[in-house]
Amino acid sequence: MVSVMWFRRDLRLEDNIALAKAFEEAEQLILVFHINPEQFLENSLNHDAFFASVWHFKEVLKKSGLHLQILYGDITKSFSDLKKSFPNWSEIYFNKDERGYGKQRDDRMREFFKKHEIAVHSYMDHYLHGAYEVQNNSGDLYKVFTPYYNKWIELEKPTPIQVMINPKKVLKEVLFKENEEKLEKMVKESSLNIHYLPGTEQAKKQLNKFIEEKIDKYKKARDYPFEDNTSRLSQYLRTGEISIRTVWNAVQKETSSESQKTFLKELCWRDFYHMIYVGNPDQKMKPIKTQFSNIQWNNDKEQFEKWKLGHTGYPLVDAAMRQLNETGWMHNRLRMIVASFLTKDLLIDWRWGERYFQKMLIDYDASSNIGGWQWAASTGTDAVPYFRVFNPTTQSEKYDPSGNFIRKYVTELSAVKNEYIHDPEKMSKEEQEAAGVIMGEHYPYPIVNHSEARKRAISVFEESKDIVQ
Repeated sequence: MVSVMWFRRDLRLEDNIALAKAFEEAEQLILVFHINPEQFLENSLNHDAFFASVWHFKEVLKKSGLHLQILYGDITKSFSDLKKSFPNWSEIYFNKDERGYGKQRDDRMREFFKKHEIAVHSYMDHYLHGAYEVQNNSGDLYKVFTPYYNKWIELEKPTPIQVMINPKKVLKEVLFKENEEKLEKMVKESSLNIHYLPGTEQAKKQLNKFIEEKIDKYKKARDYPFEDNTSRLSQYLRTGEISIRTVWNAVQKETSSESQKTFLKELCWRDFYHMIYVGNPDQKMKPIKTQFSNIQWNNDKEQFEKWKLGHTGYPLVDAAMRQLNETGWMHNRLRMIVASFLTKDLLIDWRWGERYFQKMLIDYDASSNIGGWQWAASTGTDAVPYFRVFNPTTQSEKYDPSGNFIRKYVTELSAVKNEYIHDPEKMSKEEQEAAGVIMGEHYPYPIVNHSEARKRAISVFEESKDIVQ
């Protein structure tokens, strides 16, 4: 009998639940990855990075004596073609999705597998705890992080599992050569112009580097972008090039400290936002707090373009956006700052920002990204009211006090003195000339006055609660 292992966001041979079960139980095994063109994003670092990881994984399998078959196009037709090639295919293994497109796809394909008498073996692999594993005393999903965390931290965490690879079980014949050529063409023609290092081995190096060099100072140093004391594991977790169990287990073994506990709590946030998405399946398009469904957004397209390009006149906001555009990644503290600036200072719909992050982030995870944007826009689960508005200048002074991060990405400000790096518009004409940056010519004046924008945002949010449609 023939079995299929269907890879998705689990591009690894190690600590992979579905793969371990497939090798354990299958007589003959076909390894597949399906590419759906309907999900493609044009000029997207997210898209290009993910498929670079798929191609890298395919090459890793090849070196291990295995072959990854590529399915391409309509998903039902793709698996129908596979069934025609192997009428005795009777089992399929995969790590399931509980929310978003992945759940819709899984639900659809379960019907297909049932119709074709293919037994489904699906597993929770992408999170430490699935959405329904952490419930309140009433048996409902949590809505607020702190009580969720208090319950979550008490639960026993799964440990990494061993995968016994047996190349003899795996089909080596290339079934759909044209699909493999399409993937190769996609990767070669990609616009990925960043320093992108995919793969499980690289992920493990990153984890070890974090534990050896950064974790002891994580609690205090993680908020300062120039020092870069975050784990930088998010891109590998989103592709599944390293498992969340491997990360938890490695950090848990370290000496207990406030920094260790803080990092492990960040892993809880990952599970929490996943659970929130499951409980709010429409959250990509609809606010969780329904009283903010009718906010009268300003949605100035010209200001949105300046925000995207890092031309707002607020140095830390601009540096953060340029970091995103140049590297496909942004420091977490900066994600909150630029999101607050877009939604509160510019009064631009959070969905615009979320979609741009989806396009540009190489670590894009829908549940965390949407959750973060709704948090910043005060439309999500956070208990802090809508009048929380980050001041981009004071945030800059606090988290980039020397201006080193600003100077790294907003190079036109590289010669500006520390006293003006957060407010370059305060320089006199002579000081501007000395720094080689003329305001309004080399670097823009702020596109909004923060104090006035804050008052406007609070007023609009307040008024929106009374709008009935």
